[in-house]
Amino acid sequence: MKEWVSRGKSIRLVQGNIALLDSEAIVNAANTSLILGSGVAGAIRKYGGPSIQAECSALAPIKTGEAVITGGGNLKAKYVIHAAGPVFGGGDEEKKLASATRNSLKIARGRKIRSIAFPAISTGIFGFPLQKCSEIMIRETVEFLGINDYPQEVIFCLFDEQALATFEKTLSAAFPQDRE
Repeated sequence: MKEWVSRGKSIRLVQGNIALLDSEAIVNAANTSLILGSGVAGAIRKYGGPSIQAECSALAPIKTGEAVITGGGNLKAKYVIHAAGPVFGGGDEEKKLASATRNSLKIARGRKIRSIAFPAISTGIFGFPLQKCSEIMIRETVEFLGINDYPQEVIFCLFDEQALATFEKTLSAAFPQDRE
């Protein structure tokens, strides 16, 4: 299952570079100092230009699990939501990842952002297990969409085939009656 649709809301899975995605907002898998280094943040810095880092520097630092919003610079996305994901092994990682996901969605709701795209937060250099990440992020997203008007579309933009397959398996398990 690469897409789930219910009551005008959808969750979609795609493979690619999130910094190139045409979505109203994209989520940066951020560190607490909001320095756009490597991975997703590096791609956002490369394609979005220096204005995003300048806005981040004014907002930093944030706590793990928190999220803040900046403009999208030169990206197709109007906004970048910077969610500070947990480092695996740092304690309370699952709770912190759930919080980072939920806080990103709350910002989208507050700004009435229709579409938001997430990467697999913390699964790169922070070492969070991909399967557990997919379970937490999809669960939080489904619960949030069920009780809020915004966002209306959530895209999980996964970098490689393994991540896409993992999220697809988790989404299918969440909605077994909707299997293709």
